[in-house]
Amino acid sequence: MIRRAVLLWALLTTCADAEPLRIATFNAELGRDGPGLMLRDIQSGRDKQVAAVVAVIARNKPDILALQGVDWDLEARALAAFSARLAEAGWFMPHLFANRPNSGLASDLDLDGDGYTGDAADSQGYGRFTGQNGIAILSRFPILAEQARDFSALLWRDLPGATLPTRNGKPFPSVAAQAAQRLSSTGHWLVPIDTPAGQVSLLTYQAGPPVFDGPEDRNGLRNRDENRIWQVLLDGGLGPLPGAPFVLLGGSNLDPWDGEGFNQTLRDLLADPRLQDPAPTSTGAATVGAQGHRGPDTQDTVDWPGIGRYRVDYVLPSAHWQVIDTGVFWPAAGEPGARETSDASRHRLVWVDIALP
Repeated sequence: MIRRAVLLWALLTTCADAEPLRIATFNAELGRDGPGLMLRDIQSGRDKQVAAVVAVIARNKPDILALQGVDWDLEARALAAFSARLAEAGWFMPHLFANRPNSGLASDLDLDGDGYTGDAADSQGYGRFTGQNGIAILSRFPILAEQARDFSALLWRDLPGATLPTRNGKPFPSVAAQAAQRLSSTGHWLVPIDTPAGQVSLLTYQAGPPVFDGPEDRNGLRNRDENRIWQVLLDGGLGPLPGAPFVLLGGSNLDPWDGEGFNQTLRDLLADPRLQDPAPTSTGAATVGAQGHRGPDTQDTVDWPGIGRYRVDYVLPSAHWQVIDTGVFWPAAGEPGARETSDASRHRLVWVDIALP
């Protein structure tokens, strides 16, 4: 009994003394038009965008970062080179995780219903080559890769409650396509990380856009289920639940109030009592000017020229955490980091500082 009390005291003391964790997500849009080109640009030391992305991350100093828009390669050479560039900038994130994404993964079927096969839209997720615009995790702390769960091979039709597209009452684009179509445009991962606060599970992903389709709304329906999968997981519909505590983060390609897509899906996710929405804001988005949107402009995380600004990137801690601080790194014009931010990506880095209460 005494030994148990001592162990409990030690655990509580460790949690109380641990520094808050900064968890971030950033769609860096570093993907290139061919395999190996991102690695080339990272290693060259002359690419303006790479330098800007590195500067934005080093300035914000995340402990754990979910990174989207990065090309995957079998030996993770590009990701290792990027980690080395971060170290040169003074921020060390040596622990890396990147499974093969669905983007660019050939299907040999007509998955988009245009009557042709073999193009980028016929891959399991849009991509001109295997791994284009994938996702990755960088961490200051050890990633427990052997305990990771990858849901990327889950067929869309096998997700509980899935709604698949139809045209004239028939499966679109075909029965064969729906029998092979995976749900994830890029990937859905559950990845444990060993931190000073204890083990933290990351639930991370990048959904496809809910546009660029026809009246069957194939992409809109798929985007809805790519975002809805997390509540299915938390309901126990995909096997064991994530170990507590956890953080859901990544790119939804869906705003809760504005733009195309099933916006209610995001509102349902943000209202889930198992999650917290810190609703981060930025001075940059606040000063750009009103768009007439229903959602708060200050919470926007992306600026798509000619389309608008939306909130599509999220860091949602589980209810176990105490949220210390949060923000979207979007400096107003003239503020430190503003030029780097605009040079890096149309998306903005979103961060949350959390600790166990």
